[in-house]
Amino acid sequence: MTVGDWLVILPLLCSALAGVAWVAAAPGGTRVVVTQDGQTCFTAPLDQPRGFDIEGPLGLTHLVIDEQGVRITSSPCPRKLCLSMGPARHTGDLLACVPNRILVRIDSPGGEEAPYDLLSR
Repeated sequence: MTVGDWLVILPLLCSALAGVAWVAAAPGGTRVVVTQDGQTCFTAPLDQPRGFDIEGPLGLTHLVIDEQGVRITSSPCPRKLCLSMGPARHTGDLLACVPNRILVRIDSPGGEEAPYDLLSR
């Protein structure tokens, strides 16, 4: 490897490590808010483990709150992309089952809005 290679690799490596540290330092959320068609249909504290079902146009979507956060464990949608989103636990994290019109978000401890990069209507 040449000096030029290291001049490219080291800044990229430092940027990647800084990004990982920034994500790890994100504040944890305190509340799960589930909306369907723009209407809030369920809220729960993030620190109380439970499972629950949300009725959507395609059927029931099952969500679980545990020590990892909240995640979608089953849904009647055809491609099941929402199952692979993993748990959400930080303020501003979102899970979505678009075919079943369900959106799950994590609220911040003080009720502050998340600092979004872009919003559109």
